[in-house]
Amino acid sequence: MPVLPIDSGRYGSEEMRGIFEESRKLSYMLRVEGEVARAQAELGLIPKEAGEEIFEKANTRFVKLERCKELERLTRHETASVVLALEEVCSDEAKPWVHYGLTSNDLLDTSTSLQLKDALAIVRRRMVELLKSLIEKARAYSKLPSVGRTHGQHASVMPFGLKFSVWASELIAQLKLLDRLRDRVLLCKTLGAVGTGSIMGEKAVEVEELVSKRLGLNPVKAATQVIPRERYAELIFFSALVGSTLDRIATEVRNLQRTEIGEVEEPFLEGQVGSSALPIKRNPIRSERVSSLARLLRGLVQVALENVSLWHERDLTNSANERFTLPLSMILLDEMLSTTHYVVSNLRVDEGRVRRNLELTRGLVYSEFVLKWLLRKGLPRSKAYGLLQRAAFRAMERGTSYREEIRRDAELSKYLSEEELDEAFDAERCFSASKRIMDEVEREALSLIEVDEPLED
Repeated sequence: MPVLPIDSGRYGSEEMRGIFEESRKLSYMLRVEGEVARAQAELGLIPKEAGEEIFEKANTRFVKLERCKELERLTRHETASVVLALEEVCSDEAKPWVHYGLTSNDLLDTSTSLQLKDALAIVRRRMVELLKSLIEKARAYSKLPSVGRTHGQHASVMPFGLKFSVWASELIAQLKLLDRLRDRVLLCKTLGAVGTGSIMGEKAVEVEELVSKRLGLNPVKAATQVIPRERYAELIFFSALVGSTLDRIATEVRNLQRTEIGEVEEPFLEGQVGSSALPIKRNPIRSERVSSLARLLRGLVQVALENVSLWHERDLTNSANERFTLPLSMILLDEMLSTTHYVVSNLRVDEGRVRRNLELTRGLVYSEFVLKWLLRKGLPRSKAYGLLQRAAFRAMERGTSYREEIRRDAELSKYLSEEELDEAFDAERCFSASKRIMDEVEREALSLIEVDEPLED
């Protein structure tokens, strides 16, 4: 019976979860053993026939998970059990050369890199899918005037689509970070018990370089018995960083879906239940899920940082928790990216409500654009600011429009013509550099998005 939600399939795609299943992990470990034996044979460190046989049999067709588990119950050692199971299927001539010159974490860390290589490929694909949806939404709402809020208060005018461009810009930066991160995290290490190359001698470096190339990894430059845990900490921090951006998107959706604002709504499917007690509820449950999982994901960073300072050339204080942190960071991020993509792609935007909310303060959001005209007329900023603030407070107290109070003010009316007020209170003329900003984000996004068809208009 499943204990954790990821075991039951509640979170993460089957594709991502499969990477971290026991049978898949075994296949990665055996692949490392096979490639090392092949490289050693080619470099003359072990007999050619032995290397070829080990390479041929280092897979789950010959080495079964059930047998590895049987051996582990006896040995109490995961890696030794895999090595013994591989030995069992090899000839007497090949047996001495199985795992030659290697240590457990050569196998564990390098196979983990293979897992992470496949997992990060999924993460990158999910990020690109989300980026595409964000750009499509930015384009769709690039001309919809809306209110920008700071401190929870109405502040100024902005195109609604700019929200999506801002999120897209962060995702672009994180995609670039991911591409650099892979070179630092996806490492191959075959240098033995304390990182010296062990009994392989000088050719140990050549073995590692050859194995790395064939596995599509980077050879670790220098290591102890383990790959430096700074690399895993960086990976998990990256996951938490992307997760926090997804949380940021989810939090905005949740806020904009509040009854009092009502500008957007998550997709709500036929037959879906919002509340077991209240038939009226349509809750932003997917965005809330993203925010909830982001908290868990951020918590993994502390654990990963604690794993950096191991004793001497290694200890086991990192081992048990990494069985949680590494799979969880990838599976949770996979879930959050997929969920956010679904929400963004199917988000319902109430354009009428967006426009009505913009005018909720009866024109107060246009204050900085009126201020612009006063500054152009040569008024000191402090004086212009004071005059406009006085008119604003009167409008709030009387429940009148801001423009009306400006026209009533004897001093303000001397400086501002009707034509200037028309421009200052024209929402779309207040977008300023927004179009240029959004176009630049889209241009950069398109350089990262690999699509067979153009984005939808």
